Amino acid sequence: MPEFSRPDRSQVPASDAMDRSRPATLSALPRGSHVSGRVIGRRPFGVFLLLDDVPNAVGLAEITTMPHPMELPAVGSTVTGEVIRHADHNRQVKIRLHEWNVSG
Repeated sequence: MPEFSRPDRSQVPASDAMDRSRPATLSALPRGSHVSGRVIGRRPFGVFLLLDDVPNAVGLAEITTMPHPMELPAVGSTVTGEVIRHADHNRQVKIRLHEWNVSG
């Protein structure tokens, strides 16, 4: 498996479905919510997540929230995290992964 991969289009909700579901996604996942999901893509800037229990929502855990010694989780792995914000321009739910929380 390559180090980086784009999400398989068959796993990513259609853009119009994400638009229609946006109000429900925002309501179900306010900032600070705990979420879980499956990694569907790895990019140099982070991992894409198909979120559990929230239809038509895609999460992104960016490397900007990843501590230096950590690594990106593998495609197919299940992860948990916390919603840190919502991006309006691409309808992504920005996530900080729990495994990235380290005590300083």
